[in-house]
Amino acid sequence: MLARKTVKTLQSSLTDWYQQEKRDLPWRETRNPYHILVSEFMLQQTQVKTVIPYYTRWAKSFPTVQKLAAASESRVLKHWEGLGYYSRARNLHRTAKMIKEQFQGEVPDTLDEILKLPGVGRYTAGAVLSIAFDKKTPVLDGNVKRVLSRWFCLPENGGTPQSENKLWQIAEEILPEKQSGDFNQALMELGATVCLPKNPLCLLCPTSDSCQAQKNGAQEKFPPAKVKTPTQKIEVSAAVIYRNGKTYIQQRPKRGLMAGLWEFPGGKIEKNESPEDCLHREIKEELGIKIVIKEKIMTIKHSYTQFRVTLHVYLCSHKSGKIRATSCDQWKWIAAQEIDQYPFPAANVKIIKYLQQNSLNGHKIASPGIKKEKRNPRVKNLL
Repeated sequence: MLARKTVKTLQSSLTDWYQQEKRDLPWRETRNPYHILVSEFMLQQTQVKTVIPYYTRWAKSFPTVQKLAAASESRVLKHWEGLGYYSRARNLHRTAKMIKEQFQGEVPDTLDEILKLPGVGRYTAGAVLSIAFDKKTPVLDGNVKRVLSRWFCLPENGGTPQSENKLWQIAEEILPEKQSGDFNQALMELGATVCLPKNPLCLLCPTSDSCQAQKNGAQEKFPPAKVKTPTQKIEVSAAVIYRNGKTYIQQRPKRGLMAGLWEFPGGKIEKNESPEDCLHREIKEELGIKIVIKEKIMTIKHSYTQFRVTLHVYLCSHKSGKIRATSCDQWKWIAAQEIDQYPFPAANVKIIKYLQQNSLNGHKIASPGIKKEKRNPRVKNLL
């Protein structure tokens, strides 16, 4: 049990600071539960500065639950393109449909009901209920965990269920009866702007006088570091196959990583296999056709949560065979000006820009703004 006087001091100091110093963010201009729900979905594992333009576009395209529920999945994913963790977009879409069908178009205002929505966990539920409905429900994200650990010198980082539960108990214990939404936002704001993971700005902290870590000079020790999972490195080859000025694209299956997004064909490079050999093999296996590799147009490095991808991209032409795509939901030949209609993974952004900037008629392709790599001798032998 925390000392009541300490809790009251923390509550007062933090909320006063928040009213003066809070950032001007678009989702703070409303108490509309749907808009707050959208912002919380987007803010999961994503920085505020990244979310702002996505949230603004989303609010214009899907201003209500009904508009989102009626939209196609392809349109929803296109609006999410580049934000990552695409399961969030699909869950938000499913949530909108469920709200429309089971809750008369209104975001539920009780913990039991809101937790039934796809993609809504304890944190998102607490944020929406406290901010939109002023319900006394705690939140616990990475920023809040850090603040709580430092305030009370808690050796907790949320790395185990027991540690997570301990932090939830503390978050609930310090939550005021009224203005819970403001207090929760203040906690997250403090962690995001002042109580930083490294080099915290303690001189600017409104709660430094009550912070145990600050008093003990132990800010860097709390929370204790989590055990890091080694990052897996993957090498992949991808083909931009052109025919009569159009490019081949295919849609990923509806389940699995980046489900439902469009992509350029290719696959993982096997041990002792060159990127070019990989491409010939993958295209034969996936599409049942033969290609001619014209040139390597770029190498893209992209990081995901648990792995890093190096993507080798080649410009190719269709040599022979009839396409029989077996590992995708559907495929198309499209003109460069049509590509904006299709949602792609973030790693493909540079390829899309290349297609939009260049004509794919014939062999010679100018590449303004893109530095070409030296042609691999293997490629020359295949021409």
